[in-house]
Amino acid sequence: MPGEAPYLAVADVLRARILAGEWGVGERLPSRARLAEEYGVGRNVVQRAVDRLIIDGHLEGRAGSGTYVRSPRERLRLVRSRHRERPAGFPLRPGTRERGRADAWDAHSQVRVSAPAEIAGRLDISPGDLCVTTHYEFLAAGQPVQLSASWEPMALTDGTPIVLPEQGPLAGKGVVERMRSIGVVVETVVEVPRPARATHAQANLLGIGAGDLVLLIERTIYDTRGRPVETADMVIPDRHREVVYEFGVDLP
Repeated sequence: MPGEAPYLAVADVLRARILAGEWGVGERLPSRARLAEEYGVGRNVVQRAVDRLIIDGHLEGRAGSGTYVRSPRERLRLVRSRHRERPAGFPLRPGTRERGRADAWDAHSQVRVSAPAEIAGRLDISPGDLCVTTHYEFLAAGQPVQLSASWEPMALTDGTPIVLPEQGPLAGKGVVERMRSIGVVVETVVEVPRPARATHAQANLLGIGAGDLVLLIERTIYDTRGRPVETADMVIPDRHREVVYEFGVDLP
């Protein structure tokens, strides 16, 4: 095997053998010792290669039993669109059809939480300023498909009926409608997507492996004055979802 990053070379060979059907879904791979002997590498190299294929979704480890070929999972599309509401009968563009959309969510809010420095910077407030933070777990057919951690400055909503996003007269109506009810008009939404690896806590909630690929979307919502009114970190498992951004064109 090549001397540089040999575990990646072993992972490539094993992946090719799996995709070629040498081992079927649910079939156990040979032992680490046998693979190490076959490829002329140490067992630690094979272990790292197997770990890589587990992260990539090709294999799964079963405690006390071994490593098995994992059943492929369908990746459903999640459409991020500037069109929040569509006229009746207005379809998505061909190729952007969305299935498995979140149909329920669990949420837990905390009030008077001091803003960490990073969140304060995104909200254009001072570190330590009080916020409402809400943690969401979005579900599709009862299965977790997305996490979100939202922050809103309490200076904006304190003393109003909308201070808690999921309680009160506008519970669950979303940031735009809630803010409009207190005279704040949302104008701009900025999203910054970047790849990341799932933490242990995120993996437990999403039913994936720690270290699995996720898409982290940093979203900040601004009003007509350019003031940030909410910022959130959304976590979407790459194994289950592909994210599609759809934009309309402003006609002259």
